[in-house]
Amino acid sequence: MQLRAIKDIFHKELFPQYPKGEIDSFFSLCIEHFLGLGQFTLVMQPGYTLTHEEETPLFQALSRLKTNEPIQYILGKAYFRDLILSVNEHTLIPRPETEELVQWVIDDVRHATVNDIKILDIGTGSGCIAIALAKELSNAQVFALDIAPGALELAQQNAQENKVKVNFMEADVFHMKWDMEFDIIVSNPPYVREMEKVQMHENVTSYEPGTALFVPDNDALRYYRAIAECAQKCLRPDGLLYLEINQYLSTETKTLFEAHLFQENRLKKDIFGNYRFLRCKKIAE
Repeated sequence: MQLRAIKDIFHKELFPQYPKGEIDSFFSLCIEHFLGLGQFTLVMQPGYTLTHEEETPLFQALSRLKTNEPIQYILGKAYFRDLILSVNEHTLIPRPETEELVQWVIDDVRHATVNDIKILDIGTGSGCIAIALAKELSNAQVFALDIAPGALELAQQNAQENKVKVNFMEADVFHMKWDMEFDIIVSNPPYVREMEKVQMHENVTSYEPGTALFVPDNDALRYYRAIAECAQKCLRPDGLLYLEINQYLSTETKTLFEAHLFQENRLKKDIFGNYRFLRCKKIAE
């Protein structure tokens, strides 16, 4: 079958479930991943024809897209800054907003005069935050923890594939014991309230791990409370804490850290204009 005909089938089967531009993107990603073909193949070779063996993975991907499965899980990879990361059902798909959180840390560290900075990533998932920081900050030792063995295994694989050193640990933020001090703690913990599920697309709620996304409506800041208590013990005086937060609970989250005696607490908006990030400084003793 001709490649153009398969592209037409993608559009026929997936529209209006997905916008036309997104379908074009899916198709380009699939032919690059499965066949090694560039997005301009149809422009340069309008009559490009595939064998049955070459067609098969494209139609398999199409079937999975029709069930709302994220393209990143279908291809087994996601892009984060300049990284290519493996992803699976154990981890969230990295978001563009989290790239902004990483950039905030990098900008601050590059203006600092301290060498040998120790950074801890709490709830590392795919390892996207820790790996990006380790890759771009040559003066940093990066540590990362997660409670899920499957996520840690994938994060370790991603670090190896991106040729960076990250010290991964299996640990529970609610029961942490540390004998090490960090200069920076960064985290993108679960923060979406159960009531907010109705606002989310099915490809998120049906496929991405709920334990990495959702928190109870009556205790939405439980992870931030645990992180604050952890930071009181293992963040050095004047150390910085960087967090991705729920845009609807920005004031409440900031107040929580003020109550735990953090200072210079600054909220920051994401590219969509929502208060998505919080930076806090530990009071020097």
